[in-house]
Amino acid sequence: MQIQGLSMRNRTVDTDLERKIGERSHGLHGPLLIVVGQMHGNEPAGSLAVQALLRMIDWEFRKNPSFHYRGKLVGLRGNLGAIEAGERYVRQDLNRIWKPKLLSKILAQPVDTLTAEEKEARALHEAIRYEIDSYNPSYLFLLDIHTTTATGGIFLIPPPDSRALEVAKSLHAPIVKGMIGALQGTLVEYAETNPWSIPTDALVFEAGQHHAPVSVDNSISAIVGTMRALGMLDVEDVEHAHDDKLQAWSRDLPKMTQLIYRHSILPEDGFHMLPGFKNFVSVEKGQLLAYDRKGPIHAPDSGFILMPLYQRQGEDGFFLLSDE
Repeated sequence: MQIQGLSMRNRTVDTDLERKIGERSHGLHGPLLIVVGQMHGNEPAGSLAVQALLRMIDWEFRKNPSFHYRGKLVGLRGNLGAIEAGERYVRQDLNRIWKPKLLSKILAQPVDTLTAEEKEARALHEAIRYEIDSYNPSYLFLLDIHTTTATGGIFLIPPPDSRALEVAKSLHAPIVKGMIGALQGTLVEYAETNPWSIPTDALVFEAGQHHAPVSVDNSISAIVGTMRALGMLDVEDVEHAHDDKLQAWSRDLPKMTQLIYRHSILPEDGFHMLPGFKNFVSVEKGQLLAYDRKGPIHAPDSGFILMPLYQRQGEDGFFLLSDE
């Protein structure tokens, strides 16, 4: 499956903002792969990648009648209200409320009593349930695609002790351990609790900077690589260009890192990151990184900086990683 020929004129999000982006299957039963785009409304790459990949699959069938794959690919959008507003979220971060007790409460309450993001979580939860019930797979894999405000590399976030780590290792991108758990209430962490009563694994792919066109291409390659790792695609049906692209963006980056520090923030902190930091840039202990209303913020340790915050909304100022 090729990635050439994708142009910016094709990279527009559907204006109807339906939850479901689309689906493809080919009669051979197998895993259900659900790709979630735009859990944060200002991160369009995942949704755009699914749209483009569905067109690529259709083109492949027309060009190559012998092409086939196993299982079912489904694309879902996360926060429709935030997408419409062009913001990360409306009231609260949708990717921080997927806590089992909270989700049980959200699913049991009348819809009109829920906040904007609680309604989105409920609708997305029900959409995933619907896809499982309609396809009846023996295995579910969730790929949650994100992007960052900073430039400087792609990376993967697998849950601890998960089979998703093996999928991550096949995608030729840096792996960051320790993020799941440090970030409470993520969709990926919730999925690992088996809430839909089906064996489930989940993985986060960070595809690059929010609005960089290459983030869409990276996302396409990550989805295709995941399909190959799950046995949905035969190895000979996957273009080397997908691996080459992810390897190029990962060149000279650490292959495996461990979270050592998270700088959490509140809106009233007045957090301001110093300009110029990129993902995986090395910083030294004591180096000035940011300011807030209390004054300067220095690196508590040496390491690689990750996801420095350069947007208005967010609960994380930056992260520090150590080389594993």
